[in-house]
Amino acid sequence: MESYPRQAAATGQFRYGQPRTFRATTSSVYFLRSTGSRSSALRLHRWDRATGSCEVILSGGGDAMTAAERALRERLRESASGITAYDVCHVGHARSAVVFDVVTRYFRYRGYDVTYVKNFTDVDDKIIARAEREGRTIGEVAETFIAAHDEDMAALGVERATVTPRATEHIDGMIALIRTLLEKGLAYVVSGDVYYAVERFAGYGKLSGRGIEEMLAGARIDVNEKKTNPMDFALWKGSKPGEPGWDSPWGKGRPGWHIECSVMSQRYLGDTFDIHGGGEDLIFPHHENEIAQSEGATGRPLARVWMHNGFVRVNKEKMSKSLGNFSTIREMLAVHPPEVLRLFILQSHYRSPVDFSDQALRETRTGLDRFYETRRKIQAALSGGPAADGTAGERLTGGHRRLYEKATGLQERFAGAMDDDLNTARAIGYIFDGVRQVNAYLDAEGQAASPERTLVLAAARQAFDRCGDVLGLFRQDPRDYFAMDQRRETGRRGLEVAEIEDLIAQRLTARQARNWAQADAIRQRLAEHGVILQDGPAATTWKFA
Repeated sequence: MESYPRQAAATGQFRYGQPRTFRATTSSVYFLRSTGSRSSALRLHRWDRATGSCEVILSGGGDAMTAAERALRERLRESASGITAYDVCHVGHARSAVVFDVVTRYFRYRGYDVTYVKNFTDVDDKIIARAEREGRTIGEVAETFIAAHDEDMAALGVERATVTPRATEHIDGMIALIRTLLEKGLAYVVSGDVYYAVERFAGYGKLSGRGIEEMLAGARIDVNEKKTNPMDFALWKGSKPGEPGWDSPWGKGRPGWHIECSVMSQRYLGDTFDIHGGGEDLIFPHHENEIAQSEGATGRPLARVWMHNGFVRVNKEKMSKSLGNFSTIREMLAVHPPEVLRLFILQSHYRSPVDFSDQALRETRTGLDRFYETRRKIQAALSGGPAADGTAGERLTGGHRRLYEKATGLQERFAGAMDDDLNTARAIGYIFDGVRQVNAYLDAEGQAASPERTLVLAAARQAFDRCGDVLGLFRQDPRDYFAMDQRRETGRRGLEVAEIEDLIAQRLTARQARNWAQADAIRQRLAEHGVILQDGPAATTWKFA
């Protein structure tokens, strides 16, 4: 009963949702399928077993949706804190960027229209200090490192946010919000500075779950005699001589760090939006202060859901520039393919800390190589095999049927993991379990080229592709992946690809002449440089150990 819709999906190259959740009656088969080739919004279909006709009986939209669901599908609004543009990004920044890139990708995969805002802090003490040190303006410094950020994100496959505002573009909005807070009695002015009075906001501490006294005891608070309470934070800072500043009712100055995020999220997402994200170090004080500012001004909740990713750690300590234990994204990408760093990040649950090390990256790289090697086998088998015919699905038995059912069910298992608090670790586990099953299938006796094998492998490839699209992984042609890796690694080791391939050709000549000693000597010579050879029926391939 399931062969028709599943075979149709495989042969029609549907990439966004396969038919699933089948229910049969004596006359019909009912199943869910995506609304089109680029959407995962589901419709209920009925296939008439007698006539072979198929019709949509429930669209999954309009009156079938609740008002709340319809509104959410129209626009899911998401914000994640961006960078302070005073230096290049490190691996800790990469984690937050990749996590929220996947959040966005997954919601779009599920049929939501996502507005994603990622802001840049382009005026700050650190930016001012660097500008003074280098004899540049703060605008020049910020522009340099925003451009570097964009390059790093593109290399990691992070899709550009819907809106990428900068703090200096919204000074007027910040002044307006500060005025509102003053009018409501939540802020006060002292000598050209404006401070938020945290004790006047009843909900302060609700995100971190700590009271003011507890936060004060555990916080590093700068001594400032201007403040009524040490926990009060700056909304506006008067400019010191030589510092950049903007005119305001309280004198020339610049915004505090926290106010900018409240203003930009309100400008592009409204008073209340769906998801606010960032690293767990932002919970307090940054996000706590955002809540105080935004909710104090509007009286409405700032965000419906808060998502915070865990730290990247080195020797059990948070990776940070202040500790000097960081590795930049571009340093890592000079050594490893971008997908290695992305897979390393996603193979742990986003809320868990991850321990960064060269060994961890090497192990991740081994897993990624294994996937692409399997993908290369699938590609080779499909390129040389017969096309699947109209009855191939009905003839599936034994190993063919087992792998086909696993492949066609992968997306459902994947979605189940992602629906469970974005459990990318489990989702990736399902993918690599599929890789193991495909390899066992290809290694099994009797898996010769046939329409059945073509159908099964096409289904596996499709499932890998679709899950990979959501994760931003497994998206390269295997030949390109290994070739780029080889070029990167040979350059790093001071070798030439042409030199390696010339030695492989000499070895082939020696083998053809049955000069086994020379062939073995060439293999050993390559092995001393970390080059591992793999002899196949068509050619010899190579990789680095």
